[in-house]
Order: sequence, then structure tokens, then C-alpha cells
Amino acid sequence: MTKEKRVKPMGAKALTGSAEAKRQAAVILEVLSGLRRTEDASAAMKIALPRYYLLETRALQGLIAALEPRPKGRQRRPEDEIAGLAKDKDRLQRELNRTQALVRASQRAMGIPQATKADDKSKLDGTGRKKRRATVRAIRTVRALRRGLDTTPAAATVDEDKAAAVKS
Repeated sequence: MTKEKRVKPMGAKALTGSAEAKRQAAVILEVLSGLRRTEDASAAMKIALPRYYLLETRALQGLIAALEPRPKGRQRRPEDEIAGLAKDKDRLQRELNRTQALVRASQRAMGIPQATKADDKSKLDGTGRKKRRATVRAIRTVRALRRGLDTTPAAATVDEDKAAAVKS
């Protein structure tokens, strides 16, 4: 098998884009080469003169950006980076599962009792989540907010007693 050399198209054949973009590029090049005046170009493109100048600047900026030197060698694309990270994650997950299995096997061999589910949830409430303790700052904020409200003194006292109970 011989490798066939693919010839990349060059020149006008290689240009891609919509017909409108190509037409605008041609008009801008005509102005830059002196074949057309800017007023005529903006009229041909059916845009205002300031908009023409903006498009001309963007076109020239694109030209300059395309001519910037490129780094040598193969460049990693973000998609390749994501694929590599996913591969690493899978490898690490397999390694973790293997290590956990080895730990369980060695614990069984040594006669160490395994932790039960109840031991794992000792610091959790009935929902399986850690209880959230009220912070002092939150209690102070609640008290400051209540001072501004017109509430009965008995209700405020009961709420402060609840907040103090939560605090301790």
C-alpha cells in the first residue's frame, strides 16, 4: 500500500465561508487595492460608512492574527485534554476499588470487624445528612432582625430560648 499524498487546495479555492462574507471580503480588498472608494464600498455592501470601517478593521485584524507564528508540534485540543482526564479518572477509580477490596480482604484475614452502616451514620441525623448547627453570627443576626419587628415579648422570648438551645 502506498500512501497517497493529499494536496490541500490553495488560493481562492481554499477560501471557505458564506457567499455574503466572501462578497464583503472582495469589496474590502477592492477598497484596499484602490479599485473602489470607501463610500462606494459601503453603498455596495448596503451598510453605513462607520460600519464599513469597523468591518475593514476586523478583516485586517483577522489577517494579522492568521499570520502570527504558530507553536511547533502537535497542539493538544481541549477535547483531547478532557478525554485524557476521563481516562485518568477511570484508571484511578479502578485503582481505588482494587485498594478498597484489598483492605477489606486484609481486615477479614486479620479478624478486624467491618464497620456497620449504623457506625458510619453516627454523626448524621435521620435524613443521612450532618446536623447543621446554628452559628453564633446567625443567632446574633436573628436577634437584630427581631428587634426591628413589632412582635410580642412572649413570642420573642420563646424564639430566643429555642435559639439558645440550638446554640448549646
